[in-house]
Amino acid sequence: MKNKQYMTRHITDGFIYIFLASIAFLSFFPFFQIVINSFTTQKEMLERSLILIPHTFSLEAYKFIFSGSSILRSLGVSTFITVAGTCINLLFTTTMAYALARKELRARRTILFIVVFTMLFEGGMIPTYLVVKELHMLNTYWAVMIPNAISAFNLILMRNFFLNLPEELFESAKMDGYNDLTIYYRIALPLSKAAIATFALFYAVMHWNNFMMPFLYLSDSHMWPVQIWLRQIVMLAAADFSDVGFATTVPSQSIRMAVIVVATTPILLVYPFIQKHFVKGAMLGSVKG
Repeated sequence: MKNKQYMTRHITDGFIYIFLASIAFLSFFPFFQIVINSFTTQKEMLERSLILIPHTFSLEAYKFIFSGSSILRSLGVSTFITVAGTCINLLFTTTMAYALARKELRARRTILFIVVFTMLFEGGMIPTYLVVKELHMLNTYWAVMIPNAISAFNLILMRNFFLNLPEELFESAKMDGYNDLTIYYRIALPLSKAAIATFALFYAVMHWNNFMMPFLYLSDSHMWPVQIWLRQIVMLAAADFSDVGFATTVPSQSIRMAVIVVATTPILLVYPFIQKHFVKGAMLGSVKG
């Protein structure tokens, strides 16, 4: 009987592993195909429908993308917006979440209701644009960082995380003479590293992939982030290449694949450094309401 149960359990585990491996393969294969196609020549892409290993390794698509200095400048702009914007997000989100988690704050339920209300109803693109314009933030990096300074969803999760911290810690700190700002900085934040790392990834991905706000608020091409420049490159790739000398060497499809790789790789490089905090930080704030 025990041997039968042992065999049944191992067979079940085997099917689970095969199923999970299949899901992992289906998730990884499209990106693998994109990377391979970005190194493929025009002729080979026309001759072969599925390319696992290119017969001719080509860097022409990447040479075309990085042929000018604009893409490098835009990468620097995107890096600045991502880093600065994420810092602003974390500062505003953690401070407001900590305040809403403290029972001493008057009308905290009303404020929380207003926060939740913004998740259901928002002003829309045109009112937001008018507000940004009236605040004289057009053609400044503040326009792409301040309007999204706080995510209501992340704020609620961060508040719930602070609620899960032992109340005795805050009471002991107050008995030692600490004020709320000192408690927030010396106790709440150090105990929230996992949650902060998780929300930092969420905010960083949002800023790095943000296209619409820079497109609306930044008319100066020198201030464009990488997403806007990559769109320009894709539009150029869809045009006639004979005018720029790439009619036979650079396929437009290969450039599209290379654009995806360039836009995705920086975030993929950051993720492994905070992976160990990701699952823990995402789950802790969702337990207590």
